[in-house]
Amino acid sequence: MKKNMIRIVVLLCLMATVIGCIPASAAAYNTYTYSIGGQSQASPDAYTPERVIDNQYLDLDVALNTPTSIETDSDGNVYIADPNNNRIVVLNKYYQFKAEITTFVNDQGVDDALTGAQGVFIWENNVIDENGEAEMTRRLYVADTENARIVIFDSDLNYYDHIEEPESEVFEEDEIYKPVAMAADAAGRLYVVSSTTYQGIIALTPEGEFSGYIGAMKASFSPLQLLWRKFMTKEQLEQQPLVLSHEYNNITIDDKGFIYITCNAEDLMDEFASAVQSGDANFAPVKKLNTAGNDVMRRNGFFIPAGEVNFRSSALSSENAITGASSIVDVALGEEGTWSIIDQKRSKVFTYDDNGELLYVFGDMGSQLGNLRRAVGLTYDADGKLLVLDGETSSFTVYKRTEYGDLLITAIRHNNERRYDLAEEDWQDILQRNNNFDAAYIGLGDAYYRRGQWDEAMEMYKAAYDLDGYSDAFHMIRKEWVEKNFIWIPIVAVAVCLLYVLVFKYARKVNVKAAVSGKKKTFKEEILYAFHVIFHPFDGYWDLKHEKRGSMRSALTILAVTVAVFAYQAVGQAYLFNPNGGYSSIFAQLAGLLVPLLLYCAGNWCLTTLFEGEGSFKDIFIASCYSLTPIILLVPLSTLLTHVLTNSEAGFISLINGICYVWLFLLLFFGTMTTHDFTLGKNLLMTILTVVVMMVIMFVAVLFSSLLVKMVSFVSNIVTELEYRMS
Repeated sequence: MKKNMIRIVVLLCLMATVIGCIPASAAAYNTYTYSIGGQSQASPDAYTPERVIDNQYLDLDVALNTPTSIETDSDGNVYIADPNNNRIVVLNKYYQFKAEITTFVNDQGVDDALTGAQGVFIWENNVIDENGEAEMTRRLYVADTENARIVIFDSDLNYYDHIEEPESEVFEEDEIYKPVAMAADAAGRLYVVSSTTYQGIIALTPEGEFSGYIGAMKASFSPLQLLWRKFMTKEQLEQQPLVLSHEYNNITIDDKGFIYITCNAEDLMDEFASAVQSGDANFAPVKKLNTAGNDVMRRNGFFIPAGEVNFRSSALSSENAITGASSIVDVALGEEGTWSIIDQKRSKVFTYDDNGELLYVFGDMGSQLGNLRRAVGLTYDADGKLLVLDGETSSFTVYKRTEYGDLLITAIRHNNERRYDLAEEDWQDILQRNNNFDAAYIGLGDAYYRRGQWDEAMEMYKAAYDLDGYSDAFHMIRKEWVEKNFIWIPIVAVAVCLLYVLVFKYARKVNVKAAVSGKKKTFKEEILYAFHVIFHPFDGYWDLKHEKRGSMRSALTILAVTVAVFAYQAVGQAYLFNPNGGYSSIFAQLAGLLVPLLLYCAGNWCLTTLFEGEGSFKDIFIASCYSLTPIILLVPLSTLLTHVLTNSEAGFISLINGICYVWLFLLLFFGTMTTHDFTLGKNLLMTILTVVVMMVIMFVAVLFSSLLVKMVSFVSNIVTELEYRMS
């Protein structure tokens, strides 16, 4: 018995040891990407938390108090802005205290001090000395916020220079200058983010002279806001000025001089959310600017780089769902053109490549290792580690790149260096670990494309929903086919044109014969009369009504064929023009055509009955159905063309469909006018009023159905209550 107890105790100790060896990150958060539909797709971890550097670890005389910014240099030193303590804390590469900057002697030889410094930036550049050797020059830029200046320190953390508030006629008289972040390019030009400046980024010369504003964020105004301002007094307008842009909150710059900026304006959250869905770069919360202030960011992913895509849930989060667009507060530059942003609302890191493709998302809110309470900044160190600053806990978490993360960077590096054979191997290794990774499919597609394996390239591009790549590969296949079968192209084109000519010629012959026969029209003659109506609407619709050239059976037949054409369009389009493979059933197509058609006929008949219209409901319905004929003639053609055209030629499809619907609406308009014997002006008025009546009918129908549902629910509740009481 005693031996059994000892075995049980030993077993429990071993289990506890094994559990203790499981990384805390395993339960802290999940890494994922997004599908084309916005659903999260699990991904291997690209980064895992290594340690948390907090006040207890640092053991400072004065603890960090809500830090706001973090940066690293090429030697691994860490710089933290601690504005509540009016200092910059410097750590070595082992995250041990090295120095702090609070006071200094300025260029006038006077003791000076930082006050509420919120931002730091490390400027490094190789300078050629007299012997022709490169020497690293380093400067520490500090946004001395409350003193409204930028203070510069050398590599030994001694005072070097400072840049006061810029002066310019462009600045408004009462404008407050509060620098919170800045970045400098290789030439020393400075770009400053002021928390109270909405005109854009402030560009300064190396001497600190004002150059101008760049990259102003577009503002959004509702028509109601603009209308309301028309009625405001001068005093009210002064109290509520119209903000033409929004301020940024952070900035960094790459070695090529491109500027990355972020914005998290609260009153633009709806615009940010819409931008993610629509791809509108005007309201992107993160932008990449050239020195002229033009946004040059590539946005080739399913969604533009803007953080969270699934606004209605927290996407694999262990916390309660957090809704709304991401609140982007910082951007950091990684290796090989990769870059990351931090979503303060969700404490998540989103990493993208230089093409704007999402590589991975990780992080969460919480107290476990790897989770954060209130992320305020992030930076990469020289070893590829990611440091994320938590303002609420006054600490930063060090994330170490995993084998999968290393493989991603290696693949991107090989691709950037045009070592495509090695990149192909990397992408295949990545897919073995993560078959949901679209960038890997695109990388393999590019490799097959370069080797001329067009079919294989199309399969890879299709797996990643890369329509441009798929279109390019399809273009090459088509080019090869055309070179081999060129003679068939004019033959097929002539045959199609000849077929159309013969059909129209035969229809004309039948229509002419039927017009003088004096006999009752056959079903064939009624159907073929549609070819006369679409080219001669005035006399065509007149004879349709007065000479009984059409009937309800022919109208219903045209309607049925139109539904079949739409059903074919839904399922018959090529992948390039229907990448999601979505389609509607024939019943949905029937409802989608029949409901608006009946609404139009009913609305028009209600109006024209009151305004001396000569057409009955039956006349209106028959004329409307005959107006659908262009759909039958042109939509199948445009659907077939999707199988031979590329993305760049999609305009031909739009042109054919545009002609089709313009033709349809003109026929409907003139058909109604002829049926009721209206003048042009009166028919135009009736058409507009018909649309209004259609909306009224829909409103009444929705209201009636809602009341009916409530009545059924009320009766059902009464019956349930009676059954309960009787039992």
